[in-house]
Amino acid sequence: MAFQFPDEVAINTLVGPGSFIHGDLKVNGFIRIDGDLDGNLETPGNVIVGEGARIRGTLRARAVSVGGVIQGDILAPEGVTILSSGMVLGAVLTKRLHVEDDVILHGPCVAVNDQERYEKALSDYNNRRAYASGTLASFRPTGTL
Repeated sequence: MAFQFPDEVAINTLVGPGSFIHGDLKVNGFIRIDGDLDGNLETPGNVIVGEGARIRGTLRARAVSVGGVIQGDILAPEGVTILSSGMVLGAVLTKRLHVEDDVILHGPCVAVNDQERYEKALSDYNNRRAYASGTLASFRPTGTL
């Protein structure tokens, strides 16, 4: 049984089949993607990634259902469902994870059902990303305090 989106039934934004978006996308509400996105996606709502969708970037949402291909990380505190047609090549950070048979999931996965532990894992993730991007890697202390 796939993860259900309990309190949202209306999709606010739709990226249809054959559509291509290059750049980051920030939407307010429930979004379904059936096309291609080359960029990050951020929403306080839920995301459905259709079977024909391809995303290269980080997804930050309340909950995510994956039927297509994601090459990037998923951060969704309320839940992540990866359907049998789905593929995730990246990290997954959530409180609830459901993975169907025949899924390809390649990357670190943290699924903790506790707000404090989730926030700690998210903080660790953000720190690793900042270091990897060079934000902290270029920091060199100078002199003495």
